[in-house]
Amino acid sequence: MNTKLLAAIMLTFCSAAASAHGRICSFETAAPAADSPAQTAAQTGYIPTEENLQRRAEFEGFRLGIFIHWGIYSTFAQGEWYLSSGLDKEEYAKAADAFYPHRFDADAWVQAIKDAGAGYITFTTRHHDGFSMWDTRQSDYNIVRATPFGRDVLKELCEACLKEGIRLHLYYSLLDWIRDDYPAGRTGRRAGRDTGDYDSYFSFMKRQLHELLTEYGPVGGLWLDGWWDHKDEAEPFDWRMTELYGYLHALRPELLIGNNHHVAPIDGEDFQMFERDLPGENTAGFSAGQQISRLPLEMCQTMNGMWGYKVSDTKYKSTDELITLIVRAAAKGSNLLLNIGPQPNGELPAAALDRLRGIGQWMRRYGHSIRNTSGGSLSGHWGVSTCSGNTLYLHVLDRTARSLTVSLSGRPRSVRLLDGRESQWHYDKRSATLEISLPEHDADVDCIVTIVR
Repeated sequence: MNTKLLAAIMLTFCSAAASAHGRICSFETAAPAADSPAQTAAQTGYIPTEENLQRRAEFEGFRLGIFIHWGIYSTFAQGEWYLSSGLDKEEYAKAADAFYPHRFDADAWVQAIKDAGAGYITFTTRHHDGFSMWDTRQSDYNIVRATPFGRDVLKELCEACLKEGIRLHLYYSLLDWIRDDYPAGRTGRRAGRDTGDYDSYFSFMKRQLHELLTEYGPVGGLWLDGWWDHKDEAEPFDWRMTELYGYLHALRPELLIGNNHHVAPIDGEDFQMFERDLPGENTAGFSAGQQISRLPLEMCQTMNGMWGYKVSDTKYKSTDELITLIVRAAAKGSNLLLNIGPQPNGELPAAALDRLRGIGQWMRRYGHSIRNTSGGSLSGHWGVSTCSGNTLYLHVLDRTARSLTVSLSGRPRSVRLLDGRESQWHYDKRSATLEISLPEHDADVDCIVTIVR
C-alpha cells in the first residue's frame, strides 16, 4: 500500500432544494500534488515581492468572490452599459441628482457575502459611465458631491470588510464615456465626447487610483477593465500599462493587479481573468487565443444576465447551477467571481440573497473541498477533481451513477464518504485503476450536486 498521498472523492446528488447534503469518499494515491501557480510569475520583467506572492496564494485559496456592479446606472434599471445606447452624457449625468440609495447597508452586504463563504468582494469604484462611487477629489461627479445621498459608500464598505475579515478588491474602468479627455474608442461614441487627450486622462487616472490605494484601507486587488476599447485599431493604442502597473506597485507592492483585456497577461499583472468562461474555454467569445498562464486564475460570471441592475433581468441561475460553476472553476484551478447588481435603493436583490444563502449552506459543509485546493488531474464523464495536499476530491457529476472507475497510480489508503463512512472499492495494480461502488441516493435527504457538466 502506498502511503504518500491521501485523496478524497466528493459525491453529491441534485435536488431543487437549496440544502447542503452530500457524500464524499477519500483515498490515498501516489500522484504528487501540483505546484501552485501562485509561486510562479508569468512575466519576465516584473518581479513580484514576497508580500505579493503571499497575497497570490491567499487569493487562490478563496475560490469564491462576489462582484458588485453598482452605480447611477442602477437608477435607469437598464444595466451598466445604458449610456452607450445613444444617450447624451449631460442628460445621463442628471441621474446623479436622483440617486438616493437609502437602503444601502454595507454591514448587511458584507455579512450576506461572508455567510455565503466568499473570501473577497470586488466593487465597482468607477464604471465606463465615469461616475465615481467614492469621495474623489479629482471630480465632483461622484456619489458624495453629485447626489443627495452624500455618503461615501466605498468607505463604508471598506470598514465593513475590515470588520468581517473579507478582502476588498476594487474594479476601475480604464475607459470613460463622460470625460472629454478620454480618447474615444469603439464604445460610447454617441455620448457626445470630444477627441481626447490621453496624457491628461492618464494623469487623472493615476490621481484617482492613488486615492483608492492610499485612503481606503488594505485594498487586496485592482480589477481593471476597458483595455479592449482600443483593441485591433490600425495604429495600436498605447495605454501605458507598464508605466501604470509600476506606479501602482510602487504604492502597494502587495497589490494584485488584473486586467480584463481578453489577451495573454501583460508584464506587471498578478492574476489572469476570464470573462464569462472557465479558463481554457471560449463559449462567450472573449477568450479566443488566450492561453492559461501560471498566474492565479479568476473567472467572472453573472447570477442572472446583466452585470448592473436591469429590472427585466429576473432569470437567475439556480443555486445548484451556481454551486456547480463554483466547483468546476475550482477544478480548473480558478476562483469564481460571482456578480450581483444591487438595486437603486441600495439593497441586494432578493433573488441574489436567496442564491447566497444556498451557496453558503453548501460551502459550510463542503467548502474545504474547494478552498485552498488546486485543480485535480482526474476528470471524465463522471465529473472533475480538486486536490489539497495529499487529499484528492472527485466531484461526481452523474447522480445516477452507481460505480466509478478512474486511473490511479498507486493503491489508495482508504475510500470513504465525506461523513466518514467507508465505501466499497477495489484497486487493480496491473491496470492501475480504482473501481468505486457508489451508494444509493437517500430519497429522504435533499442534496445539491457539486458539479454538473
